[in-house]
Amino acid sequence: MAKTAQKPGYRCAECGWRTPKWVGRCGECQAWGTVDEEGARGATVVQAGATSAPALPIGQVKAEVAAARTTGVGELDRVLGGGLVPGAVVLLAGEPGIGKSTLLLEAAARIAERTTVLYVTGEESAAQVRLRADRIGAIQDQLYLAAESELAALVTHVDKVQPQLLVVDSVQTIGTTQATGVPGGVTQVREVAANLVRLAKERNMATLIVGHVTKEGSIAGPRTLEHLVDVVLNFEGDRHSRLRMVRAIKNRFGPTDEVGCFDLHERGIEGITDPSGLFVSRRSEPVPGTCVTVTVEGTRPLPAEVQALVARTDAQQPRRTSSGLDTYRVQMILAVLERRLNARLGGCDVFTATVGGIRLADPAVDLSVMLAVASAAGDKPLPAGLVALGEVGLAGELRPVKDVRRRLTEAARLGFKRALVPAGSLEEGGRKRGGQRALVPVGPVAFAPGFEVVQAENVWDALTHVT
Repeated sequence: MAKTAQKPGYRCAECGWRTPKWVGRCGECQAWGTVDEEGARGATVVQAGATSAPALPIGQVKAEVAAARTTGVGELDRVLGGGLVPGAVVLLAGEPGIGKSTLLLEAAARIAERTTVLYVTGEESAAQVRLRADRIGAIQDQLYLAAESELAALVTHVDKVQPQLLVVDSVQTIGTTQATGVPGGVTQVREVAANLVRLAKERNMATLIVGHVTKEGSIAGPRTLEHLVDVVLNFEGDRHSRLRMVRAIKNRFGPTDEVGCFDLHERGIEGITDPSGLFVSRRSEPVPGTCVTVTVEGTRPLPAEVQALVARTDAQQPRRTSSGLDTYRVQMILAVLERRLNARLGGCDVFTATVGGIRLADPAVDLSVMLAVASAAGDKPLPAGLVALGEVGLAGELRPVKDVRRRLTEAARLGFKRALVPAGSLEEGGRKRGGQRALVPVGPVAFAPGFEVVQAENVWDALTHVT
């Protein structure tokens, strides 16, 4: 029988994308120089083998084994979905010096109060980590520390200590002789991560891995690194500020829309259970170009202040600069202001920003951005105690957003007196005959004692209510 010659195949070392011919740039992740030849594999017959456990009806599987255990850090538990699941592998990524090691050392010390924890550092010496532990008060008898950069040595420490939690700081500094390249390279990171995941699953051991990010803000290393782990957390914040935020990008055991807020200071890192006042300026008199809105991060409503500055310029192309806001969405709102409200912004530089370094991607922020720019352009402050939330359409209409009642309840709790929302945002629960919902009429509505809600159908009504 004639043998069929195997055709060479090519695979991207970054994301695993395959192609029958060589290309210089990956068609999936767009990385250059990562496509290498690999032998084409034909179909093979796999023989039956031993199983680790018999298959059971799903109702007989014990779910208590995968129950989350608290880390002792409330804000971290919020993002994780209740705590760490045994056998789960969590990747915490962030810029250098943002506080990743401090956060994980704090969590490791809290967990070491109840069980054994192994902290493996490849970036610092054991003495340097001990100094940080002394500073933040993270000295525990069941917290073991090892400074290693070889994967085989790390496995030896795990065999001796038998920890319930393993912390690896960081995956880019751990290497193995079983793979080519230097530690931190694509091949090395993939091999080390795969072995750490296998180790965690075999021993039912929760594992926290520190990862670096590139200049573009994405996680350094192969894309398969994010696919291998169970949870991917992003640690972000301004290095010149004490505020830090943790967001879940991927979470197999909980939500991906929660955010944890932390205060990083010289004595360590501390969770902020009520961050409502961090993103709003405190002033005695209203200032033109400022407007407060309420965004929702997971289950937590957060009041945030949007600021705008409009200044005349002689440049042919006026600047449009945004900080903490979606630049393209701000440009759309400026176009609506010019076209629907006849605002003259063509000869002006427009700067928009948020207070406290928070990033706002919620469509409910649109109305506050529009009012802040209109206030700055007219040099007239908005009424004191006002919050605005709603999505702005290209036709100038205001669209309702989700969780309006929760946002307004938080605004009333913080002492705001008036809210501006799109028409139809406050709906009664039932339906009238004919299947139509019963909507609260457009106009002022008493939402809470001393708190008035004004509903507007479009941007013209919104400006009329606040001027």
